[in-house]
Amino acid sequence: MENFITTSGILAVFLLMTAESALIPIPSEVIMPFAGALAGLGKLNIVAVILAGTMGNVLGSYIAWIIGRTGGRALVLRFGRYVRIREEDLHRAERWFTNKGEAAVLIGRVLPVVRTFISLPAGVAEMEPMRFGLFTFLGALPWCAALAGVGYALGANWSHVATDIKYAGYLIAVVLAVVIVRFFVLRFRAAGNRLH
Repeated sequence: MENFITTSGILAVFLLMTAESALIPIPSEVIMPFAGALAGLGKLNIVAVILAGTMGNVLGSYIAWIIGRTGGRALVLRFGRYVRIREEDLHRAERWFTNKGEAAVLIGRVLPVVRTFISLPAGVAEMEPMRFGLFTFLGALPWCAALAGVGYALGANWSHVATDIKYAGYLIAVVLAVVIVRFFVLRFRAAGNRLH
């Protein structure tokens, strides 16, 4: 990945950040600090790095949003019962996203792991595309700027911070997994209590 960024520059940043937001597991925590480090060494322009990363995030997020919008609802309705998600749960989530979707997208853009997947529920809930794009941009810009800025400041030492950020992302992912598992355990217990 570093070779691709070194040889293809801004285009590589844009394509990799597009892929990352389109649900392909490529860590922005590596892409942006490395590109920022190259900018700090005078090989790329820092403003172009930040804008390429942000616009790549927006494009990739729209790809994931389209997947959620065109197929996500049908998948939830078809397979949701296996994990105790009912149609009324989907309706509730859609109503919540209608009222608070902007905040979820905006905040989700600056949380490792969550930022990659927040577009799917936005698509499933049929969040209005212009609002989705605006809040995606507003959330992605500070994320990309912060990571590129750290790389820019550290130059050749960027890899030390990238590793720390990646581990923080893993910790957040574990916490989210525990929360999700707890949700389903409580749902199974409640369903079992209703049957008795």
